[in-house]
This record gives sequence, C-alpha cells and structure tokens, in this order.
Amino acid sequence: HRFRAALEQNSYEDARQMLLDFEKWLRGINESAADSLMEAFEDILTLHRLKIPALLRKTLHSTNPIESMFSMVRNAEGNIKRYRNSSMMQRWLASVLLYCEKRFRRVNGYVLIPEVIRNIKAEEENVETARLAA
Repeated sequence: HRFRAALEQNSYEDARQMLLDFEKWLRGINESAADSLMEAFEDILTLHRLKIPALLRKTLHSTNPIESMFSMVRNAEGNIKRYRNSSMMQRWLASVLLYCEKRFRRVNGYVLIPEVIRNIKAEEENVETARLAA
C-alpha cells in the first residue's frame, strides 16, 4: 500500500518523499528489495517529473495494457502455421496487430496525451538548456 500511495501522489516532491520513506521501511524488511527500489528510483518518478495527469499516470504505471495486447496477438497468431523468413514474420505480425486493433480499448486519460507531449518537449528543452549552460 505504501508504494501505491507514493505513486498516487500528484506532485513529484510528495511522491519522492513517500518513496524515500517507503525505502527506509522496506530496508528493515528486505535490503535487496530496498536496493532494487533505489536502483529504479528516478525511473519510477519519471511520470511525476513530466507532470503526467493522474488518470493517465495510473494507466502508464501499469503493464496491463501492453500485456493485454500481447495476449490478443498470441491468441490470433496461433492460426499462423509457417514463417518462411523474417520479413514474412513481420508482415504477419502487422496483420495480426491490425486484426486485434478492433478489440483494443482506449487508454484511460487518452485525451490528455497532447498535454503529455508538451510536458515532454518542455523537459527536453530544460535538459538541453542545462547541457548548454554546463
């Protein structure tokens, strides 16, 4: 619950502090798990740093959408009997994805994607400005 609560925070600073508190608690239980958390610490906070809205952030923190797509592809590709070469495999995969696309559901918060793109571009500009200043 502590990890999930940290991810549900709206600000980067609040999420960061809750993850640090979680790391201290976790270290008392499992040092290896705490080390893994710290190794991925900034990656976990990427969506917060980019100011991704909460609804979209919740979806993007989950692997469910991609796992669902993989499952659909696995089920549909079972009907394919032969792959002659790599390019044929790629064509079959493209066909299967187009077939499966009809059953895809929209990502929760998809209307916020233009805002996400703006945030990513702003982050890139900040990184470039910092690089040039250094």
